[in-house]
Amino acid sequence: MSEPVNSQSPSAKAPVRWPAETLWQAVVPSLPAFTVEVLPQIDSTNSELMRRCRAAASASSPPPPEAILLVAEHQSAGRGRMGRHWHSAAGASLTFSLGMPLLPADWSGLSLAVGVSLADSLAPQTLEGDQLQLKWPNDLWFKACKLGGILVETASWGDQRYVVIGVGLNVMLPAQSFDAAEQPGHTPGVAATSLQAMWPGVDAPWALQAVAAPLVAAMLAFEREGFAPFQARFAARDALAGRAVRLSDGTEGKACGVSLQGALRVQTAAGMRDISSQEVSVRPLAAAQPSFVTVGTNRL
Repeated sequence: MSEPVNSQSPSAKAPVRWPAETLWQAVVPSLPAFTVEVLPQIDSTNSELMRRCRAAASASSPPPPEAILLVAEHQSAGRGRMGRHWHSAAGASLTFSLGMPLLPADWSGLSLAVGVSLADSLAPQTLEGDQLQLKWPNDLWFKACKLGGILVETASWGDQRYVVIGVGLNVMLPAQSFDAAEQPGHTPGVAATSLQAMWPGVDAPWALQAVAAPLVAAMLAFEREGFAPFQARFAARDALAGRAVRLSDGTEGKACGVSLQGALRVQTAAGMRDISSQEVSVRPLAAAQPSFVTVGTNRL
């Protein structure tokens, strides 16, 4: 990844110059018929690609699945896991969805592989002693604050499976453009941070160029080999490793990494449990109480 350079403030009114042609040239040799589309505004890039997928699949003669990178400068109804909203504004966030046909032998751990790819592209090395971390199953954290999130959805397209990978990254420091309750990627109880906190002067196009082509390559690798090749890389950035956690059913224990299938391993009083079938929530307790993090499943 090239070093970021001081660029025009995302709040400036000059048109954003997206690296669409560069990304297309980088990806199309390994993913024929790949396209890049940038929209000034939409409700949700994930919702749009799912709509297109369902419309195509319902046709009398479904066309081949379309591989596409859909970028939105502004999302009016961005979605996260558990129905959370992702608030975004032009320049302040990077929001995009990658849609592509995918047929791995095992889908387990896909969102973790996405996170590994994003983290390795944005911060291949430790920054001043602070590691860009991954909070199982779908968040990027920096200095214990949320930097971004991932939403993975799938649909059938004829006899094929189609995956839509939504990514939202805070580019600007949230306080510069958002009220506290309307921060991009806002999760109640979790502070937000931004790419500019890591790399002063970066903008959304720089971030897109850094992550998009490597993400396509990572998904093709996941299709061939599953999560196993990503496991050690996830472990190196695991934000929950060794921490006290509370499961959604109230069980408490210590997070002990993830399995080869991407399940969260938790050591409880009753023994080791692999967590892969409960919903996720993050609910920090009061400072006077033990520092538990509530966790749940990694599923599509």
